[in-house]
Amino acid sequence: LHKVTQYKAGKASNFAQGKRRYDSKQKGFGGQTKPVFHKKAKTTKKITLRLECKECKTKKQLCIKRTKHFELGEKKKATGGY
Repeated sequence: LHKVTQYKAGKASNFAQGKRRYDSKQKGFGGQTKPVFHKKAKTTKKITLRLECKECKTKKQLCIKRTKHFELGEKKKATGGY
């Protein structure tokens, strides 16, 4: 049995090699040095679930299809009528 959560990307590090290189290239005069992406075509993201085993605490990720709206958790029974 697994504990299921939705995967969320971590905070980007300032000391990753790409970020260090980009920052040093941007320094000084000369404007924007690398292309800035504008042609966004997708309106959805692929959903990734993070499964954590309840016994041995191992974690694995499971990718599911694209969707605009995603909610985790079981349906609650509606209580009371009119």
